Amino acid sequence: MIQEKVKILWNNKISPYYYRIGFKCHSQYSDATPGQFIMLRFADQINPLLRRPFSIHRLISKDGAIEALEVLYKVVGKCTKKLSMCTEGDIIDIIGPLGNGFITSDNYDNVFIVAGGVGVAPMLFLASYLQKNTDLLKCTVFLGSRSKHDLLCKDDFLRLGMKVLITTEDGSAGRKGLVTDILETSIKENHPDIIYGCGPTAMLKSLTLISETHLIPCRVSIETIMACGIGVCLGCAVESKKTPEKYLHACLNGPVFDTKAINI
Repeated sequence: MIQEKVKILWNNKISPYYYRIGFKCHSQYSDATPGQFIMLRFADQINPLLRRPFSIHRLISKDGAIEALEVLYKVVGKCTKKLSMCTEGDIIDIIGPLGNGFITSDNYDNVFIVAGGVGVAPMLFLASYLQKNTDLLKCTVFLGSRSKHDLLCKDDFLRLGMKVLITTEDGSAGRKGLVTDILETSIKENHPDIIYGCGPTAMLKSLTLISETHLIPCRVSIETIMACGIGVCLGCAVESKKTPEKYLHACLNGPVFDTKAINI
């Protein structure tokens, strides 16, 4: 973990409410794993006072060395609105990489990745990471969103050679409905070795039930409010299944959890 003031390299609007922002970063990020995150604040400013968490979306390397990281974000409040107004050369204060990421294995041959809305943010990093030991042609990505305007990263996954299945709630792209509906159909046709997921709480609850029903290992990255990201404020408490009287914390024990370990 390192705290540093970094220069913005780009801040590109990719759809009405979504942006990709790139930061110059320390070479330490070469050890980052998919699902880890950064805590961000505006350098030398007190508004907003608290840092905000953002998943690492991509790592960018040059000559084999990591030199930049990218964050995918949606404009939903004052902080992200302010972030969307930043330009190349502006300075941002970040701490990272933080948390525990996705656990991967050479034994996972057939992988399902499920992402809802901006929950796709850490999943592109995961897909890029998997290709070191996994044939991505055998892996499937399930993208769910409210409409075609919220559909993100489809082309990125296709370029990696992955099969992509799409659902939208309004039917404006792909199949109309919820991403978990098409997931269940696909499981019956092609039983995966593991499911990785990130998205809204309701989606993660459905993933938990589906994985338990079909006896499939499942690991999810949960979205929660954090004030510090390093275990000081204890604001990101998550109920443990094994010991309900003892809470886990997304910033230290997660944000990626085995669905058998927590009550979502």
